[in-house]
Amino acid sequence: MRTKNSFRFVVIFILIAMLAAFPFSASANHSWNGYHWARTSNPFTLKVGDNVGTAWDSVLNTTISDWSQSTVLNLTKVAGGAKPRNCRPTSGRVEVCNATYGNTGWLGVAQIWASGSHITQGTVKLNDTYFNTPTYNTTAWRNLVSCQEVGHTIGLDHQDENFDNANLNTCMDYTNNPGTNQHPNQHDYDELQSIYSHLDSTTTIGAAPAGFANANVHAIENWGTKVSESGKAALFVRDFGNGYQVFTFVIWASE
Repeated sequence: MRTKNSFRFVVIFILIAMLAAFPFSASANHSWNGYHWARTSNPFTLKVGDNVGTAWDSVLNTTISDWSQSTVLNLTKVAGGAKPRNCRPTSGRVEVCNATYGNTGWLGVAQIWASGSHITQGTVKLNDTYFNTPTYNTTAWRNLVSCQEVGHTIGLDHQDENFDNANLNTCMDYTNNPGTNQHPNQHDYDELQSIYSHLDSTTTIGAAPAGFANANVHAIENWGTKVSESGKAALFVRDFGNGYQVFTFVIWASE
């Protein structure tokens, strides 16, 4: 059991909305390993920095409105605090960015920084290299990816990771046809209620804990050492010393 005085560490996980299918099973419980924002009351309000262009404005508004229907949290849009190209995080909130990030293999990336199980900041990147193509330049694809990546930053994992299964009518479901998977469903809201059913004695909303290590992990060369790999999943660790580490969990796109 980790004690109050045990080492602190930073965790960053990356979840990627993919371009092609790979097999995983559906999950009845889709909390993201218990990661959550520390807060002292419910519902809490989390700021979302708007670093997106006009093509994404209405999509981000929809995403914020959708997740704010939860009984335990509200998202509120504020002026962005990041440059879209690298989308650096801001303590205590989520930054959402879009740019032509290149032929990376991913449509969107969500990152969370955590101290223990508490999320302290998050980012979402939306890759216009693909969204500017006829295949992905649709409202349905934009809604699905934006909704899913923001969902990760508030503590949710996927409900299903098999692209070929029938749609679950939630943006937290991988699919080849996003038509009915553009918004959260009741299971997402129920999961959020479970994740945030307890209260914390402190808060990570608005500011990161003292001594929090901010790390540049935008590029793959900054992810550190690959310590495990299984199929399309891999885990990287970067050690910053003094008990601080960065963990990057990646799901690769099919080539």
